[in-house]
Amino acid sequence: MNFEAARIKMVDNQIRTTDVTSHSVLSAFLSVPREEFVPAKMKELAYIDADIELVGGPEPRYLMEPSPLAKLLQLAEISKSDVVLEIGCGTGYASALLSLIAGSVVALESDEGLAATATATLARLGYDNIAVVTGNLAEGYAAESPYDVIFINGAVEMIPAGLLEQLRDGGRLVAVEGFGNASRAKLYVRGFGKISERSDFNAAVKPLPGFRRERSFVF
Repeated sequence: MNFEAARIKMVDNQIRTTDVTSHSVLSAFLSVPREEFVPAKMKELAYIDADIELVGGPEPRYLMEPSPLAKLLQLAEISKSDVVLEIGCGTGYASALLSLIAGSVVALESDEGLAATATATLARLGYDNIAVVTGNLAEGYAAESPYDVIFINGAVEMIPAGLLEQLRDGGRLVAVEGFGNASRAKLYVRGFGKISERSDFNAAVKPLPGFRRERSFVF
């Protein structure tokens, strides 16, 4: 299979057609070999217009569909001077994209197996401005904060306040809130000690474990 041709077709047919115009985002998607970040048996399906399962089980993990991923990265307005925290890096595909757009990336993963895969793949491909770390996704990674951008790589039900506290003044957090077809991409901005938020577009992406609201009993 000609993966380079598939990559170009993905950008032209799945990403450009959904209002992604950022040169840096488009260039990153054209550069990063998506096939290197999926299970071996899925390589020939790496460029389909769908989420790809990375890990099964009760809390499966996915590689996000290209179009919403590109739109979320564009929404964050990332520059080469930005330090980015990615939450839920999986096998490292979005980490690689971010590394080409931002100055440096801290890629947080809770699954040690996925973190090891991401570390090995990113090193083999030469992405050297990414630090893969392990920990609780909902807690973020305060040790390297504050960040210019926090990108949550999957749908969540709520944004923990502690994550927003890890943004520097002027910092942005991008996430998809909700589950299923009712989900919305949202942008949070920290400024003058306050958080503003904006809802942007519908995005039905797979959930990221650990971000459910606590259920209360109703009498």
